[in-house]
This record gives sequence, structure tokens and C-alpha cells, in this order.
Amino acid sequence: MPKITVEDGTEIFYKDWGTGQPIVFHHGWPLSGDDWDGQMMFFLSQGYRVIAHDRRGHGRSSQVSEGHNMETYASDVAALTKALDLKDAIHVGHSTGGGEAIYYAAKYGQGRVAKVVLISAVTPLMVQTPENPDGIPMSVFDEIREGTATKRAQYFQDFTIPFYGYNREGAEISQGIRDNWWRQAMMGGIKAHYEGIKAFSETDFTESLTSVDFPVLVLHGEDDQIVPFPISGAKAVKLLKNGKLISYPDFPHGMPATEAATINKDLLEFFKA
Repeated sequence: MPKITVEDGTEIFYKDWGTGQPIVFHHGWPLSGDDWDGQMMFFLSQGYRVIAHDRRGHGRSSQVSEGHNMETYASDVAALTKALDLKDAIHVGHSTGGGEAIYYAAKYGQGRVAKVVLISAVTPLMVQTPENPDGIPMSVFDEIREGTATKRAQYFQDFTIPFYGYNREGAEISQGIRDNWWRQAMMGGIKAHYEGIKAFSETDFTESLTSVDFPVLVLHGEDDQIVPFPISGAKAVKLLKNGKLISYPDFPHGMPATEAATINKDLLEFFKA
């Protein structure tokens, strides 16, 4: 399997298909690069080079003990983009991956990044603080930590229901999509998943958002039950110098899978603009 070894010895697995302008896909918690299947195949057919990695501790990358924080995640991406010599790249991040993508682009992307897309992203800050009073209470993330640490297999099964909006009236539930989420999640290491909760919920991405000047597209479902639109997409776009927002009234958090045709169309339009 194609992997790179980063400075601390961690092996990062990646997929790299095709030629043309590179698109780098950053997956959400607690998944893997496989979550981008619907985008990888589509954009490969459109003449792009498509790349997706498994974050450290996730998927087929090393289940290491340390480094489960946004700074290290971004550093790992920087090592990968350097190893593959990626330039004029478009970085697309979903959920936690959206935070990773903008953090990487702001700190390491000069001369390498052309555009960024934030899909259902955790930016700018999820947790409730005195400075972020409308954020999500810490007790919610403590519940996610407890479920992950003590009953991960069943907790992850249950997590797919709100993730894909399958608890909404009239929702067409795909057992295959649920099973694939669980498959990806259980491939990863429990310590990485547990510590990653702090990374996605407590990292403040405000400085990353305000510092970049290349085009950034924000896509968010207004019925997102995992990363609510009012505290994320709606706020993030206002911090960007060159941002554009597309919101979808009824789309769930996992919309790249359940609404791939719409998402891919809007991504392609942004890429070609």
C-alpha cells in the first residue's frame, strides 16, 4: 500500500489516482479516505488527479499513540503534499477534515494551494466558551468521548443515524452507507478517535480562516445535526476574505455520501471557475 513516513515515524496511507490538477480530500472523524469514494471516482472521470489520505490513527495509517491534534494533522498533510510535489492543488475537507484543510492551507499552503472547500466543516469553533457562547456545550463532547471510549462499536453504529439525517421523517435509509461508515470507523484506533474529539471540537480556526486569501467555498447542510450550520458554515464564510457559501435546506452532515450528485456538481463549478 502506498504510504509515506513522517518525521515521528508514523506511516500515512494515501491513494493517488490520475493526472491533471490535484484535488486532495480530507476525511472526517472517525473515518478514512474511503469516505470520498463518490468524489474520487467522479473527479477522476473529469480529468483531475485525486488524492485521499487516512489521518494518523485512522484507516490504514499507523495507530500511533501521539499526535492526535490539529497541528500534527496539518503537518502530516504538509509532508504528504511535499512528498507528492503537489502544486496548484485544491483541498477539500469534510467535517474535521475541513478544519484540517484550512489549517494546513493557512500554515503550509503558500505556493501549493489554489483553492479550498469546507464541507460540513467544524470551522471556526465548535465548543461553547465565554467568547463563543452559542457553541456546543462541553458536556456533548464528553458524551461522545464516553461513547467512543467505552462502547465504540455500538456507539458508532448509532452515530450514523443523525450523521446522515436518517432520523428525519421520510428519510430513505441506506444500510450500505451506514455499514460503510462503521467499517471505516472501526478500522481506526480507539485512542486516535478519543483524542481526536478534542482536536475537532476545541481547535479555534478563526486565524486560519481570516489569513487565507485564495478562494474558499463553504458548503453546509442547514439540517446538519452534528455540526450545526448557524455556528459553523454561516460563521466561517464571514471570516474569509474570498469566501462563497452554498447552504442546502434539508441536507445532513454526511451529505457528500447521501447527496453526492448535488455536491459534486457544485464542486466542479467552483473548481472550473
